[in-house]
Formats: sequence, C-alpha cells, structure tokens
Amino acid sequence: MCGIVGYIGHRQAYDILIKGLKRLEYRGYDSAGIALSDSDYRVYKCKGKVSDLEAQTKDQNINGKIGMGHTRWATHGEPNDSNAHPHKSMNGKFVIIHNGIIENYGKLKQGLEKEGYTFYSETDTEVLANLIEFYYINNRKNGNSFTPEDAVRAALNMVEGAYGLVILCEDNPGQMIAARKGSPLVIGIGKDEYFIASDATPIVEYTNSVIYLNDDDIAVIDDKGLSLKNLKNIPQKPAIHKIDLELSEIEKNGFEHYMLKEIYEQPRAIRDTYRGRLNFESKFLRLGGLHNVFKQLTEANRIIIIACGTSWHAGIVGEYLFEEFTRIPTEVEYASEFRYRNPVINKGDLVIAISQSGETADTLAAIQLAKKAGAIVIGVCNVVGSSIPRETSAGVFTHAGPEIGVASTKAFTAQVTVLTMMAMAIGQANKGLTNQEFTDLIDELYVIPDKIEKILEKSEKIKEIALKIADSTNSLYLGRGYLFPVALEGALKLKEISYIHAEGYPAAEMKHGPIALIDEKMPVIVLATKDHSYDKIVSNIQEVKARKGVIIAIVTEGDTTIKEMADYVIEVPHSDFALAPLLTVIPLQLLSYFIAVERGCNVDQPRNLAKSVTVE
Repeated sequence: MCGIVGYIGHRQAYDILIKGLKRLEYRGYDSAGIALSDSDYRVYKCKGKVSDLEAQTKDQNINGKIGMGHTRWATHGEPNDSNAHPHKSMNGKFVIIHNGIIENYGKLKQGLEKEGYTFYSETDTEVLANLIEFYYINNRKNGNSFTPEDAVRAALNMVEGAYGLVILCEDNPGQMIAARKGSPLVIGIGKDEYFIASDATPIVEYTNSVIYLNDDDIAVIDDKGLSLKNLKNIPQKPAIHKIDLELSEIEKNGFEHYMLKEIYEQPRAIRDTYRGRLNFESKFLRLGGLHNVFKQLTEANRIIIIACGTSWHAGIVGEYLFEEFTRIPTEVEYASEFRYRNPVINKGDLVIAISQSGETADTLAAIQLAKKAGAIVIGVCNVVGSSIPRETSAGVFTHAGPEIGVASTKAFTAQVTVLTMMAMAIGQANKGLTNQEFTDLIDELYVIPDKIEKILEKSEKIKEIALKIADSTNSLYLGRGYLFPVALEGALKLKEISYIHAEGYPAAEMKHGPIALIDEKMPVIVLATKDHSYDKIVSNIQEVKARKGVIIAIVTEGDTTIKEMADYVIEVPHSDFALAPLLTVIPLQLLSYFIAVERGCNVDQPRNLAKSVTVE
C-alpha cells in the first residue's frame, strides 16, 4: 500500500521523485523519504506528508541523477522518522525502499542479531536491508565474486511475504535494483533513462512505454541498460507495453478534491465502460474479454464473487443481478475470509474477482485458491497491466480512469455497470431474460449517465442537507433488495472520510436490533425508490418516525408519500429497479463528501487508510 518511485538517467532525480511521490501519496501518507546517489548516496526522510519532506530537504544537497522515493502506509512500527523509508543497512552498504510485508521478519531479525546486527527501527524493511548486506559482506569476505544483485537474490530466497523493492548499493552507485513479489512495480522506459513506480501515475509525464514486473522478477538498471532475471537467476524477456493514460486524468482540473472530481466523472466513466460493448441502436451487447470462456459462463452451475471493501458492495449488487437475470445461484465472499477457510469450490464454478486496483492482496490469494480448485476465474478490474488481469483466464476492464481519492466512487459505479452487462449477456444467452427484458435493460442502461448528471445538478441541495447532520456521531443507512448494498456503501463512505460511525442494514432487519439506537439525534438515510418493496420501506420509515429519528430519504422523482414523512428528501430519476444502485449511490457519495468537508476532514487522504490494499 506504500508508494514507490525511482529514477536513473540523465536528469536530476529530486524533482521527479517529489512529483512522483505526490502522485502516489494516495497509497500512503504516514511518512515520506528519498535517497539520492551520485558518488555516494544521501537519505532524507521524516514523519508526515511529502510536503514535510520537501521542507526538510529545502537547504540540503539534493543533487543526483539516481534516486528513489517512498511514501508510507504503516504496517510494522508507528509513523515516525525512524520507521520512515528509505532504510539503510547497519554498515551502510545498502539502502532500500519497500512496499509489502516480510512475514518471517522476526525470525530473520533474531538470526541477524546473533550475527551482531543492530536495528534502529521497528520495521520489517530494515531487516531485509540488513539481510541483503549480510549475504553481500560475508560472501565478499570469502573472496567470492558476489554482486549486489547476487546478495538481493540470496536474501529474497529467504523471505516469506510480499515485496516491491528498489535497492541501491554503496559499492555500485550507478546501479539500481528493483524486485517484485505480490506488490506491484512498473518500470518506465525513456531515452537513456528509466523510471520505477508502484503504478503508472508518476511515469505518464515522461514515457508511455512500460514493463510490468512479474512475481520473482529482479531488474538491474545501470549505464548499460536494463537486465531482467528471476529468483533462479534465469534471464527473462521483458514485455514492453504502451500505457493509455493522459496527464489530465490524474490532475484535479479545478475541483477542490479528487473525490469530488471523481464523483462528477461518473457519467463519463459509465459511458466509457459500456462504449464499444453496448449498442443502443442495434440492441447489441458483447463483452470481448469474455469471448473465449462465454459458453462456460452460460453453463455455470454456480457463481462466486470475491472482493473487498467497496468492490464487495458492488459484488452484492452483482449477486442480485446474476440471480435475477441468469437464474444461476450466486454467492458473494469477502476475499479475506474466502482464502482462509476451506470453501466448497467445484470444477466449472464461475469465480468473479473484483478489484479497482487489480492488486488487492486478499483477492489475489483467493484467485489462486479458486484456480487450484478448477474454477473458471475471471476478473473485473480498472487497471490494465495489474496483477488480477494477468492471474485470471478472462475478464472485463472497467474504464473509470485513474481513481486517486482513497474513498472509491466512480470505481463502484463502473464495476456495477460491468456486472450488469455480464449478467445481461449471460441472461440473454441462457434465456434467463426474455428478448424484451434484454432490450429494455439496454435502453435503461444507455441513459443512466444522463440521469446521474441530473442528480449532480442537485448537489447544492444535497450540501444543505449534509450541513444539517454534519455534527452527528452515528447514522443508520437502510435499503431493501438492490438498494441494501447501496446502504452498505453509503455507510462505508461516511465512515471513511468523515469518521462518523455509520451502519448499513436491510431495512427489514432494523427491528432486530438497530431500532434501539434511534432517537432524535440519529440521522437515518433511507433508500426508498419505487419498486416492488416500496410499501414495505414506507412502513420502515414510519417506524423510524415513531422513534423521532431524523429521516433523509432518497426517493423517485415525483414521490409524494415519503415526502410528507421524511425530514429531508433527495429525488433521483426513475429507472429499472435493477439499475437503481447506479443512481441512488450518487447522493450518498455527495452527502459523505460535504459532511467531511464541513467537519474539516482530509477528504482525499482519510486517516489510517490507503488506496490500494496490497498487504494483508
């Protein structure tokens, strides 16, 4: 979850590193640091954000055409100056930055302490720095021709866990080493220069040619160019990819926060996600990424959806869609739970893995488990070149574009759009949907972006409501059917960025416990658009009113019944009830955003969170 950036070439590295760290700060922002190298290397690091690092280095020697930077999300050790990366080995031979977790660091640390090593931080990364140095010094002492790359390889063969690493060695100041297992690393290729990063956002300004490192890859870069081998010292042929990313996509473009920008980008993101796949005029739908496995999908006996966080909520919407449209039994699992129990997976089961980043550690591990059991595993992902598309046999990319705000917004609606199209395509093929139902759904999905734009036009009214409840300490979100997972997602958004305790519940379950919490200080956000359970949700609202709860209702345009009961009403355009999640989630995102801003919270970088969860 930490952010890594590196540079080796003909430019001064400092500005490239600082700019890259700012673009990667959504991955972690507890502390930051850089190492710069010319004839020697210098390390600067501190607790806090990249701006604090800039202030620290203002009057320092920042020269060097080789360098690396790191922005941290703390795993081992609290955020402080000592635990910040980069980390030096005890004798100063190596300096490294690391994204991931070394699971057996305790055992390795004990062994190194017996060899006389002293540690100055609480991190697992310092253990790895010293382990590399230990192998390097001891083998050189014995007269062996042992290179820094050999030392890295020897150390990594002892490591259990995940890592994305960039390493400098004092004895080879013109060389940089990168290694990857389980944590993403991409190498950008320029003219006589190379860039290393956790993802493509720091690279796009300089080159669109990249190499995605695979697990167990070790890359060595120096004035001779780049060489790539694996842990077994076998040369690998790097595959060069072109990235399709514009610099404007990762800028705020006049918005106060990335989150607000990304909320407003949702009409475009949904259009881009169905563009080229759904044809409104001919009523045609084709998902090319599923072409080779589509027959197997239509014949699946069971669908299992695995995901984490917001993607899990999209998966629950997917469960409702698949069962409604295809009549195939569908289950949704937290990837973190799925991987650690003994789930029943049958050969021919369809497993759908959902992840915005494509690097979610728990989801990747769950994919491996499903593949070993013989399931058909497909991915729904936003990032081309990430691990999940490479680990699955087929899949569908969302086209949400880069999502920088830690609290996911447009990724959710793009994922739901993909799941809707998948369910429609399978349902048409296996006759779970009639031709008329299929045609009607195409018509409805096609105009969803226009309807979201209408909701966004009401943002000022939503802001007024948000200010009324911004001082609350608790809130309850209620929904039925397709809107229950939207209630979960709305509650998560509020927790993530405003730090208000919130819970999402099926509306009918309110009577089984949560109703005890309701009083005149409790905002209750009710998703109450018109569908077959409308009368039931009206009854739930009456139950809340009887306990003096403050009701904020999301209703279909023109609703008069709930308007008379609720304290505040937000209208959304009418839609097919299966597509209502794409509309009703928008007011909840805006409510959370405006509440967080009013409370003075850091909307884009909420405390304790990071964007891409690449560790357990």
